Amino acid sequence: MSQDHYETAPQDRISLSHKLIYGLGAFVNNLLAAASGGMMIVLNLGFGMNPALVGLLGALPRTTDALTDPLMGYISDNTRSRWGRRRPYIFWGAIAAGILFAILWQLPDGKSENWYFVYFLIGSIIFYLAYTVFATPWVALGYELTPDYHERTRLMGVQNFIGQLAYVASPWFLWIMTYEGFFENQREGASGLAIIIAVVVIGIGILPAIFLKERFVQSDEDKAERAALKEAGGGLWRNTVEFFKGFGLVLQSKPFLLLCLATFLVFNGFMLIASFQFYVIIYYVFGGDQLLGAEYAGYAGTVQGIAFFVVVVIATKLGTKIGKRKAFFVTTGVATFGYLLKWVCYNPEIPWLVVIPAPFYAFALGGLFTLMPAMVADMVDLDELTTHERREGMFGSIFWWVVKLGMAAALAGSGYLLNASGFDVALEGAQTAETVFLLRVFDVLIPAVTCLIAIWAVAKFPITEARAHEIRAELEARRGSLTPTPA
Repeated sequence: MSQDHYETAPQDRISLSHKLIYGLGAFVNNLLAAASGGMMIVLNLGFGMNPALVGLLGALPRTTDALTDPLMGYISDNTRSRWGRRRPYIFWGAIAAGILFAILWQLPDGKSENWYFVYFLIGSIIFYLAYTVFATPWVALGYELTPDYHERTRLMGVQNFIGQLAYVASPWFLWIMTYEGFFENQREGASGLAIIIAVVVIGIGILPAIFLKERFVQSDEDKAERAALKEAGGGLWRNTVEFFKGFGLVLQSKPFLLLCLATFLVFNGFMLIASFQFYVIIYYVFGGDQLLGAEYAGYAGTVQGIAFFVVVVIATKLGTKIGKRKAFFVTTGVATFGYLLKWVCYNPEIPWLVVIPAPFYAFALGGLFTLMPAMVADMVDLDELTTHERREGMFGSIFWWVVKLGMAAALAGSGYLLNASGFDVALEGAQTAETVFLLRVFDVLIPAVTCLIAIWAVAKFPITEARAHEIRAELEARRGSLTPTPA
């Protein structure tokens, strides 16, 4: 009978300092993401740009991610340098992303709307390329820092906790840019804040490259094989073929697709109601009073934000005690309960109850981004067992592209759902009974259903704790004397 639970060996543990340093990479990653979206309101409020054009500037540059993320993953996976596969890109990517973000917001006064649009569009595309150069290898590095099933969960718990701090700070960005004690106007505020963010990104973003070590180094056999391929020529064509081959193999992996499906469903369900629930609180609980509704929605958001940090700790503990799959069932199940609880707690008679479901549905993302990255790391080992290659970068890039796809789908879907409910902003608090009912149904039912389907998908995921240890044993036996060692 196979052992069901394994203790982490001392040599597989990552020191707390190294976990914190990897977590600082998550802070930089999330800070850039939050600032990229949160500061764009100034293009409308400060520069007078049409909101529709601002929306395009938020969406168009990210369409390149579908290609650039996997491409950067492939490049990182196949780089062989004296400094490793990931660290050079993390180091220079952080510097480039910081500098380009600062330049992006040095917008001169007195230009036309078209000028601002073209400048920001081109600048954003270049910035996101640099952002990808940093983020994709940083994600991949986390998958290889330890081979241990449980230590991967602990690592991802720490990075998720630290990364969330960026979203605690980002809601204050508009206030910082607007406050006259800091800047003369919002345009100068955006310019100054972008420089501050750039300094933070560069100063912190390079730390994982400096202090963390990669586990996998180039073997003599690998060096000889690559030298032979280089001598044979056809580098560009060969790399193109290998890129699409690797991309196809990842997409053919059914276990990995199950993780992507579960991530898309939980994340999309959460993000869909993140904005949609404002309408329910304002137009159902408070009868159209926007100010009072926004106030209570803010209370719920604060409770949810605080609960997120607690959830990360709980999810990490559960993952190391009962395994990642079972822990996911628990966290996502609790989130489902939280969504359903809104039907009772969003009550016009007792409005303060709106805060009660918040800590429960905080389990959705708190559990998801603690457990899923650790499960993807296990998936990389299974892929190596099958293909004899390690593709942390390719797996990580496609996984996080699914997260971005979920964000885009949520932003688009919320508008369609609002129209489907019959909502009419001109009616203010006099929405029809049918509209209010549909708003409530969509707000409760859609995320609850997506969570339940996600639980089904992860139940089909084949890598249990016992199987993960079997895969590791097979890999280490096959590598033999070529077992990778710390760089």
